[in-house]
Amino acid sequence: MKELVTACLLSFPCPKECSCDRQAKVVDCQGQGLYDIPNELHPETLELYLQNNHIRGISSTAFREMPQLQVLNLANNSITMISPRALLELRGLRSLILANNSIRELNRRLLGSALNLTQLDLSYNNIAGLPGALADSFHHLTHLSLHYNRLTKLDRTHLEALETLEVLHLRGNPWKCDCQMIGLKLWLETFAFKGGVVDAVACTWPDAMQERDLRHVPYELFHRHPLHGPQPWPSPKAPTGPELGLSAGMPMQDCEAKQKPRAVSLRHAIATVVITGVVCGIVILMMLAAAIYGCTYAAVMAKYHRQLKKQQKQAGEEVEAGALGREEDKEPLENAIA
Repeated sequence: MKELVTACLLSFPCPKECSCDRQAKVVDCQGQGLYDIPNELHPETLELYLQNNHIRGISSTAFREMPQLQVLNLANNSITMISPRALLELRGLRSLILANNSIRELNRRLLGSALNLTQLDLSYNNIAGLPGALADSFHHLTHLSLHYNRLTKLDRTHLEALETLEVLHLRGNPWKCDCQMIGLKLWLETFAFKGGVVDAVACTWPDAMQERDLRHVPYELFHRHPLHGPQPWPSPKAPTGPELGLSAGMPMQDCEAKQKPRAVSLRHAIATVVITGVVCGIVILMMLAAAIYGCTYAAVMAKYHRQLKKQQKQAGEEVEAGALGREEDKEPLENAIA
């Protein structure tokens, strides 16, 4: 048995620059002065630590032979380029750490295959915008770190798609707090109300809002500032098009405070009309019943009063007739005595 275990351990090769835990299938290559990803990595590797090296780029074949990889740490390198197909085979990846590199933009196809990510750390880079389809792939993401990048705006619609998100780090970005940020402000307030954890979103523009947390800025202040202003730290490689953050050609008069129109649902419209008709019909019937009751009650009371007056009149006439009869009977008696 011991020989079998030894044979299994020996079958897990370890690059000479790294240290390996063959039982846990963990490869640790941090701080080895590497410029490239080692080639002799075992296909059954579960965790790979490559932080604190000099790696500048990730090719499409870097992790092709490690389909079981769950944790990948590439923090504190000099990465400027990542192939869109670099993570294509890593469908079991849970944690991806790319903090403290020189990444300027992310291809929307890069993270498309990492469907099971729960932690994504992109902090301390030069990212000015995120792919518009970023959130479409993350159905299990719980921790997202975007702090200390070059983001000036963030579209709340993409954050709303991250239904499992628990922790969001956004501090240290040059946020431009015009009225287009109202949507993000609303989302942050709702996220915090539901128990989510988010750090400070400090405004850098306009001057009246500098260093103020976006969540604590009164809504009326957003409408006092036009939709223009300085673009902090402009980047020639900043992403354009349907992306989060800055986008070229964005109409400056549009403001995210306006709610996007919802698609018309004919079924809902018909149901609304039917319900409205039923309610109106019930109200009309109730009003008609009230009117009939009122008229009937008035007629009954009028008839009652007429009969009461008639009875009182008849009683009065009978009293008068009785009095006249007594007087007539009294007069013959007086004459007879006389």
